[in-house]
Amino acid sequence: MAIPKGIKKISDTVWELPRTYSQGMRVPARVYATETLIRQMDDAVFEQVANVAKLPGILKYAYCMPDGHWGYGFPIGGVAAMDIEKGVISPGGIGFDINCGMRLVLTNLTHDEVRPYLKRLVDTIFKRVPSGVGGSGFVKVSRQEFRRVVEQGARWCIKNGYGWQEDLERTEEGGCMEGADVSKVSEKAVDRGFKQIGTLGSGNHYLEIQVAKPEDVLDKEVARSFGITKPNQVVIMFHCGSRGFGHQVATDYLRVFLKVMQSKYGIKILDRELACAPFRSPEGRDYFAAMKCAVNMAFANRQVILHRIREVFSEVFGRSAVDLGMHQVYDVAHNIAKVEKHAVNGKEQKVLVHRKGATRALAPGSQELPDIYRETGQPVIIGGSMETGSYLLAGTPASQETFYSTAHGSGRTMSRRKARKQFHSKTLLEQMKARGIYVQSASYSGLAEEAGLAYKDIDEVVAATELSGVSKRVVRFSPIGNVKG
Repeated sequence: MAIPKGIKKISDTVWELPRTYSQGMRVPARVYATETLIRQMDDAVFEQVANVAKLPGILKYAYCMPDGHWGYGFPIGGVAAMDIEKGVISPGGIGFDINCGMRLVLTNLTHDEVRPYLKRLVDTIFKRVPSGVGGSGFVKVSRQEFRRVVEQGARWCIKNGYGWQEDLERTEEGGCMEGADVSKVSEKAVDRGFKQIGTLGSGNHYLEIQVAKPEDVLDKEVARSFGITKPNQVVIMFHCGSRGFGHQVATDYLRVFLKVMQSKYGIKILDRELACAPFRSPEGRDYFAAMKCAVNMAFANRQVILHRIREVFSEVFGRSAVDLGMHQVYDVAHNIAKVEKHAVNGKEQKVLVHRKGATRALAPGSQELPDIYRETGQPVIIGGSMETGSYLLAGTPASQETFYSTAHGSGRTMSRRKARKQFHSKTLLEQMKARGIYVQSASYSGLAEEAGLAYKDIDEVVAATELSGVSKRVVRFSPIGNVKG
């Protein structure tokens, strides 16, 4: 694919769409990518990031990370910070799966120790952590108790015995976004969510057992600080969000914003998918409070999944999860909006940062990090496809340029429909089995959608994040067992 006309090459990994690229842009747009990656991006990415640059109150630039591809409203990989007094909040800049995110968990086991039990581990996790469309978790709560869950997040889980206290400090926002107000959430959202705590979901959501090969430990000192301490160490990584609850919250408020955006606030945009409202407006505040409930639902969801994983490993190996060293490394969101302090034009101010398929990446020294990561910078988890591998990275000082944001995954290059036509699920299963990857999936058609060749090269994406300075590589993980939604 040709590089769009009018784009300026700022460096080997930064490309800029000037304000003249599209009428109405309030700021330039910047795409972080190697030349290989930018040629792989569909035209819609550039159109979408230019439209984001037209939103009221946007600061500095509209950004797209190296894994960028077409999304609803914002491109996947989109980042935008808004002036909290003059700017807007947009569900399209957060996503329908609010607080879709990643969690990484250690073990002190090696690949040789896990290999004989791999099938049993994957099969048992597949039974204990429901996946696929719909699905009900083993945590049974009433609608009223669910309302408490979404205001308390992972804290509710710890209070009720689903995890360890240390898990909270190793979770973004401490596992609970303050200010969640369930009165701003519809009954339909509650109905869709209250049975889904501890479920994986469908699509690109997964739970994977992985290995850190010695040659893939790229920064030994930081890796040790993150808990990777032995050759061929086994870890567990999983990716999921707020399920039907978050989807309904986004749907409800998109309808609200479409009604008031122009008639009440005079905001005109070219793309209805970027429906928005002033952040300080009643509608904007209501959505933000409801969004926080979905954020907390996702934190609780991943916390319960972690609890189930610990149960399974403990059962299979006949040892406690503590004895198996099953400490959480980190849990980070990549579909979220947050009020944060950042330097803008040399002055620190509060801004509303939208991250849509983008990961927060705090630098060393950040006061928001727990003490164990204060010197290293924030652990950053970037998931690849089920066939390739994933990465653990660390935040860097240079990421302040992108409001401390980086990529979140490998990014699609092929539509799900095209992938289903091109790949055969049973063939994929056989090929992965031959490479030592055992897979359980709730949907064979869904498995074909997630073929490795339907995604960008994860190594290229992660290299681009490091070359651009927004995060640095620490460890590459290879998959050996996978539960797919």
